[in-house]
Amino acid sequence: MKKMLVAAVLLGFAILMTTALTRAEDEDQPGASTKAVMKRVFKGPLNRKVAGGKASEKEKKELLELFQALAKNKPPRGDAESWKKKNAALVSAAKAMIKGEKDAGKALTKAANCKNCHSKHKPPKK
Repeated sequence: MKKMLVAAVLLGFAILMTTALTRAEDEDQPGASTKAVMKRVFKGPLNRKVAGGKASEKEKKELLELFQALAKNKPPRGDAESWKKKNAALVSAAKAMIKGEKDAGKALTKAANCKNCHSKHKPPKK
């Protein structure tokens, strides 16, 4: 019984350390890194869920917070003014979704067009 308890504690510690190290890699900037936002918002279902009107209020607010964090980051490549403008459109569309404005889902889908941003700001693969 004592061995199982020790093993459980060690496993929990290992999981905690792995999570902490992974977060440290993603958080190269204050708030949420660009990489972390891309992973949570676009690789996961969050943006599609909000734009499709199937998200909870909590998920809508999370999307807004992530877009606001993204806007604070420096562009990995390209013009800072373009980065600011594209992120402002994302933040505005997320706010419209929270307010329940008509056609907010379409505005969010348009603002979140991957190629629109990646063509100017995504760094080349190493």
